[in-house]
Amino acid sequence: MNRARGEAALEAGGRQYRLLLTLGALAEIEDGLGLDDLSQVGARLAHTRAADLAIVAAALLRGGGHDMCPAEVLRLPCDLGALVRGVTGAFEAAGLQGEAKENASPFPGQS
Repeated sequence: MNRARGEAALEAGGRQYRLLLTLGALAEIEDGLGLDDLSQVGARLAHTRAADLAIVAAALLRGGGHDMCPAEVLRLPCDLGALVRGVTGAFEAAGLQGEAKENASPFPGQS
């Protein structure tokens, strides 16, 4: 992955996926989570539901060139920690770690 370009990786079922926080992905995340603007992402993800995580991950995967909807993300053969690390990594790589995280990870048990 090219972290300088804002990319992160997700390995699922022996396959490597690229997550990329594009402008389109940001717009999808705002719309998918029903947010007014990007500043609300961190607060929303601090108390995330599996469905929210799937919406965010699907947008990042589409940004990375994978045509995947949230329902398909939920069926990926990977553990929750790997998915959270991939999503968090994409925000960090894009320089928006403050938007995806408040003090630590937006996801319980992750730092």
